[in-house]
Amino acid sequence: MIEQEMIEEILIPENQIQKRVEQLGEQISRDYQGKQLFCIGVLRGAIVFLADLARYIKVPMVFDFMSISSYGISTESSGVVRILKDLDENIENKDVLIVEDIIDTGLTLDYLLRMLKSRKPASLKVCTLLNKKERKKIKVPIDYCGFDIPDKFVVGYGLDFNGLYRNIPYILVLKPEYYNKPMDY
Repeated sequence: MIEQEMIEEILIPENQIQKRVEQLGEQISRDYQGKQLFCIGVLRGAIVFLADLARYIKVPMVFDFMSISSYGISTESSGVVRILKDLDENIENKDVLIVEDIIDTGLTLDYLLRMLKSRKPASLKVCTLLNKKERKKIKVPIDYCGFDIPDKFVVGYGLDFNGLYRNIPYILVLKPEYYNKPMDY
């Protein structure tokens, strides 16, 4: 897991995350009643959130995944988006829900929304576990939000630092000295 001395604070405990994910699943189920939902999980961070969220969604649903990158090995978004894995299925005339782990500047999501809208879905909405309002560089629509969080570097529940800590069942803030130090490769 993670050493205690690396943790600045536990921002959102596991039980609070699970309760909010259940609420989001119930809300999405009501909003999509009578429809089939096409969920796009944004890899890799959203996989834990999507897996838990899907258990609470009570309408027919299909999953697909995209992998996009705007960070590289940095802790800051570069604003340059690369598609590493595109959808396997066509979304034309489908009710699409993008499931994200975190929305930071909004640049990546803005790009993703514009690209997916061009594929002519019947509807296109966004669900995110975490939203950093104060970091926004561009306004993006967020239809379902788990938590608004402060501008801190968070890991856990799917979010990582250099590939680690995704399996922690809560959201924590790493101490800056751990993510600001040079990496040993």
